[in-house]
Amino acid sequence: MTITTTEATAPARPRTRPRRTGRPAGGQGLRTVGLYAVAVLVGLGVWQLVAMKYGPSLVASPKETLSAARELAADGTLGNSVIASSRRILIGWGLGVLVGAPVGLLIGQITIVRQLLEPYIEFFRFIPPVAFVTLAVVWLGIGETSKVVLIFYTAVFIVTLNTSAGVMAVNESKLRAAASLGASRRQVLQRVVLPSTVPYILTGARLAMGNSFLTIVSAEIVAAQVGLGSLIWTSRNYGRIDWVFVGIITLGILGLVYDRILRVIAMRVLHKYGAKV
Repeated sequence: MTITTTEATAPARPRTRPRRTGRPAGGQGLRTVGLYAVAVLVGLGVWQLVAMKYGPSLVASPKETLSAARELAADGTLGNSVIASSRRILIGWGLGVLVGAPVGLLIGQITIVRQLLEPYIEFFRFIPPVAFVTLAVVWLGIGETSKVVLIFYTAVFIVTLNTSAGVMAVNESKLRAAASLGASRRQVLQRVVLPSTVPYILTGARLAMGNSFLTIVSAEIVAAQVGLGSLIWTSRNYGRIDWVFVGIITLGILGLVYDRILRVIAMRVLHKYGAKV
């Protein structure tokens, strides 16, 4: 007689779907846009309440400011002011980045260069550009050069200091490892120092951009016929508080746009380095 047996099999486990650890990208983006919209609406509401309390002679309401912006845009004043200020900022800031980054690399890598330049950098960076406005006009005239030089002065020290800090923050073990593998000084700079310093350079560039907006207003108030700073000062002389608000808000919007563009560029450049800006 033969006995047949059946092998016991373990009960099959029910299939479970993997949990989603994050929210959908589209939903997160909508949530961010919604929060921004709420913040803007709250700000407009507070602005309206303050304008109602103090009156149009002191605070222009959002409606009055919008009407003034349309008025200035219609005759070309606003557009010309934005173009003039943007051109001066971008040229001066760009020159500051182009000069400040290489100088910062030299200061961070070569001790004798750091010792020679550090006293001047530490001295001049504490003198605000506003203090040089009169001298810039006397030496360089009321043309574009004086304003571009002031913005360059604003940007170059910030980029230089951030770049040199990035160079000196490079891990010493990385430098020794590259040297032990036979890398030349130039290869160490290209493959170790520069990739580690790029985040510092971009951060310095963003900070320099913000300070450039601070400088352009004072420079244009003193020596410019066209520009957002000139628009604000001229509006004050005419008693047009609404025009003043237009100039101030335009500066803020312009700075926000430029900073967002820099952030997008920085994120793309730094993606391969695993850094965030």
